[in-house]
Amino acid sequence: MQSPSLASLARDFTRIGFLSFGGPAPQIAMLHDLVVEQRGWVSDGDFLRALNVCHLLPGPEAMQLATWIGWKLGGIRGGLITGGLFVLPGALIMLALSILYVLAADLTLVEGAFFGVKAAVLVILLSAVIRLGSKTLKSPATLAIAAAAFIALSLAIPFPLVVAGAGLAGWLASRWMAAGHHGAEAHETPTGEGASVSATAASLLIWTAVWLAPLALAALLLSPSHRLVEVAGFFSWLALVSFGGAYAVLAWMAQAGVEQYGWLSAGEMADGLGLAESTPGPLILVTQFTGFIAGYRLPEPFGAMLGGILGAALTLWAVFLPSFMAIFTLAPWMEKLNSIKALQSALAGISAAVVGVIASLGVWFAVQILFADTGSMSLGPFRIVTADLTTIDPWVIAIAALCAIIAFGLKRGVMTLVATGLAAGLALSLAGVI
Repeated sequence: MQSPSLASLARDFTRIGFLSFGGPAPQIAMLHDLVVEQRGWVSDGDFLRALNVCHLLPGPEAMQLATWIGWKLGGIRGGLITGGLFVLPGALIMLALSILYVLAADLTLVEGAFFGVKAAVLVILLSAVIRLGSKTLKSPATLAIAAAAFIALSLAIPFPLVVAGAGLAGWLASRWMAAGHHGAEAHETPTGEGASVSATAASLLIWTAVWLAPLALAALLLSPSHRLVEVAGFFSWLALVSFGGAYAVLAWMAQAGVEQYGWLSAGEMADGLGLAESTPGPLILVTQFTGFIAGYRLPEPFGAMLGGILGAALTLWAVFLPSFMAIFTLAPWMEKLNSIKALQSALAGISAAVVGVIASLGVWFAVQILFADTGSMSLGPFRIVTADLTTIDPWVIAIAALCAIIAFGLKRGVMTLVATGLAAGLALSLAGVI
């Protein structure tokens, strides 16, 4: 079948960009329906092989898959169009909501609405742990990796170290099982179709320079210690270890943004996740909200609103450019990457750790949201969050219980949970209870 025009790709992916609610699973299903079932642009086998590689890469896999589709059909220009339009509508909506948030956050009704959203976020995280755990934790090794990741994050061990340790543990567990039960396996080593080591190296260097250019320019024009440079640098590192989706990296982002840098509060972080859940595009757009708030809180020398917009823009660039870089650099090597068992084993370990990471994030959010008086205590080099049990908020528990009934009893999705939390918070605010 003849490849589509770039204009046709732009039309289809603009529509998908505005309709891609619900996280990676429905987004990937929507992409499959468009390019495999409806248009026949990509074979089912090619689609699934590309998806497997996207699972191996840090960053939002649905956005990377959309970028690969564009690359497959229209080269780099096609990939920029499809990947960009997959993210841009949600990013614009998130920016508008972030602006409205800072302008109206001190209004009683708005505070009440987000009070309810925070409670809904607790149930969303619990649902994510159960859903991912049922798919991932199927052996003693994966259970052990998840438990270790939970403990590590609870002790404030840096997220990149947790990811690296989980990948190593997954690889070692696979090697042990192969040696103990199956013996050595023969590995095929197919070459990448159309792949060239020199072209791959050149592509990697060029895209790395493009990715880091705004960070270098900001450091040159402002100062290496300026908050916007701090934001760009942090999210550049986050992009490299963002395995497991937004929930996983949110643990590290919350740890850094709230406790290390002081950009925003734990409640505001939960508000940002609620906003991201209710907008199209990758859930990792919650990082844009964090970058906006960080820039907005440091008005010099731009003014609050411009600082916020610049913070959001730098965050978007730092988080999403690596996904373009990865696809344009590695796409010719898809077949070979799919054949490397060590990568698959490491990814299995990281996937198991993600369950523990999300559980740790849920506990951290629960402590911050359920209790009015929280603190921390030192345990050697580690830090543990604590709370005064007498300051628990019964209304948060009530809204969370309602959302749990809707999620697990009525089997409703994330959008319904966010809407329920928002409506319950508004009702309590109007009644003068909170």
